[in-house]
Amino acid sequence: MSVAFSPDGKCIASASGDKTIRLWDAQTGKLLRPPLGGHQTWVNSVAFSPDGKCIVSASRDKTIRLWDAKTGDLLRPPLEGHEACINSVAFSPGGTRIVSASDDKTIRMWDAKTGDLLQPPLEGHGAGVSSVAFSPDGKCIVSASRDNTIRLWDTETGDPLRPPLEGHKAWINSVAFSPDGKHIASASDDKTIRLWDAVTGVPLGPPLEGHETWVNFVAFSPDGKCIVSASHDNTIRLWDTETGELRRPPLEGHEACINSVAFSPDGKHIVSASDDRTIRLSLDAQNNT
Repeated sequence: MSVAFSPDGKCIASASGDKTIRLWDAQTGKLLRPPLGGHQTWVNSVAFSPDGKCIVSASRDKTIRLWDAKTGDLLRPPLEGHEACINSVAFSPGGTRIVSASDDKTIRMWDAKTGDLLQPPLEGHGAGVSSVAFSPDGKCIVSASRDNTIRLWDTETGDPLRPPLEGHKAWINSVAFSPDGKHIASASDDKTIRLWDAVTGVPLGPPLEGHETWVNFVAFSPDGKCIVSASHDNTIRLWDTETGELRRPPLEGHEACINSVAFSPDGKHIVSASDDRTIRLSLDAQNNT
C-alpha cells in the first residue's frame, strides 16, 4: 500500500493490492467517493499534483494513470512504455512533469498534460528502480535501486550528475529529498536509514539504526527537522535530522509490515499504510503525545 496527503491536508489517497485507489477525508476517516478502479493488478504508488487537482498512480500492470482528484474520472488513457512493474511515481514541483521508476531498471519522465514521454529512459541502474523523487527546485531527480545504489540525474538532459551514492549493504527501498533540497534520505533492507549531502553525495554521519528488519519507506517533515521511517518490523520511527537520534519511542499499532508513510503538510500528523489492510493517522506526530 501507498499513501499521500493532498497539498491542503484535507484528503488522503491510498493505493492498494486490491487494484484500486481510495480517497479519504483526513479529519473523519470516511471515504470521499467510490474507489478509483482501472488498474489490472496491485497499485504500488500514488501522489497528488502540487495544486491538488490531479492524482497519479503507478501499478504492477506497467501503466501510470492520471485521475481528477475531485471527480475520480480518468483524465487520459494510461501512460505506457515501461516493460515491467512500476514501483514509484511523483510529480515535479511545478506539476508539469511526472517521473516513474520501474523494475525494468529505468526511470522515465512524462509530460503531465499530454502524457508524452519527454526524453529517452534514464538508464544506469543494474537492477529494478524502487523509488524516485524530484528535487524541490525540479532540476534534479534522485532514484534508489535494488542494486544498492542511489543515483542523481539532470532533469533537462537526463545525464547522471555524479557517480552513484554507495554505502547501503542491501536493496534501497525509498529515497526522498529534504524540503530545502540540500539532503537526501534513503531507506534500505539493511535495516538502516542514511542521510546524504545532495550536492557532494557524501554521507552525513553514521546510518540511523534501530529498526529490527527492512526499512520500507522514508520521508522528511515539511520543516526538514525530522525524518519518519516505516519498517517491516511493524513500527514507525521519527528521527532528528540534526542529531540522528530518535525523537520519541516507536509508533506501534499496525499488525503487519508498514509499506508507506507521509507527513501532513503542516507536519502535525503522520499517515501510514500497512499489510494489515489498515491506514492509520498519528496525531501530534513529532511530540511525545
